[in-house]
Amino acid sequence: METDHATADFQVDERSGLAGLVADFLEYLATQRNASSHTVAAYRNDLHQFVTFVRRERGESADVAVVDHLLVRLYLAGLAAGRPDSRSGQRRAPYSKSSIGRKLAAIRALFAWLVRSGQAVANPAELIATPKREQRLPFHLNIDQAVALVESPPPPHQEELEAARDRALLELLYSSGLRVSELTGLSVGDLDRTGGLVRVLGKGGKERIVPVGSKALESLTAYLVLRSWPDEPAPLFLNKRGQRINRRSVARIVTRQALQIEAFRAISPHTLRHTFATHLLEQGADLRSIQELLGHSSLSTTQKYTHLGLDRLMEVYDKAHPRAHQTKQGGE
Repeated sequence: METDHATADFQVDERSGLAGLVADFLEYLATQRNASSHTVAAYRNDLHQFVTFVRRERGESADVAVVDHLLVRLYLAGLAAGRPDSRSGQRRAPYSKSSIGRKLAAIRALFAWLVRSGQAVANPAELIATPKREQRLPFHLNIDQAVALVESPPPPHQEELEAARDRALLELLYSSGLRVSELTGLSVGDLDRTGGLVRVLGKGGKERIVPVGSKALESLTAYLVLRSWPDEPAPLFLNKRGQRINRRSVARIVTRQALQIEAFRAISPHTLRHTFATHLLEQGADLRSIQELLGHSSLSTTQKYTHLGLDRLMEVYDKAHPRAHQTKQGGE
């Protein structure tokens, strides 16, 4: 992860010039756009870094009038190449394309607001293309690793109920490929043990029905028995205080259990979603079915969640395509 250096060389003064306009923009985001504190903090960091650059290039009294598309391009080029640190003299690591794209978006949003409010004539970032993001294959577990994770023994300090919850939670994540937000939103009544199904509320309030494997059902049943079969409206998974479990708690459980297994790296709940999709595809499931199970509106999104090695791809192709192997006839 890159380290931002918005205030590496001097403290940004928010009271005048371009920095003052940035401060006004941040206040607009917080008060009129109801942006979250995390969003405002991200914009503040990125825009202060840009102000630092503008002052270095155009003087500390520089205002919005000195910013043109050439200056913005120079700034982005410096991020991509890595700039010498003014204190150490060493070159900083280059920023990733996704980080550069985010910083460009912040500049673009700032000047769009300045133009709308009559404080700038044009948006110098408007016509600058966003860098194409690197296509990274998401990490997934192999089958042995996935089984080891869901069957990992609980830490000695855990009580029986907590251990049963963790096992059921891990089994369900791997069995059904749920998003962590979907898992935390489940209630007891969403689980159909007889049919081996779970009703999930996905993104955009879209409901879908997802199969639950027998091992996951066994773990869920054991957990609910220890809870004396709560009523249907009750949360399916509880934290130590008896409240609905949240995303951070689920992430901690997954990380803790993963690190118990030798040679495991830290993983997230989303890793199990990637793993679910990849293992289904490797075992012959078609991409459209996996799309439905994951609740993706676009097939292209599903493709990013799946991995197949070249050998496996060739095997699938050879078996499935009618013209993968031609039988030579008639001397052809």
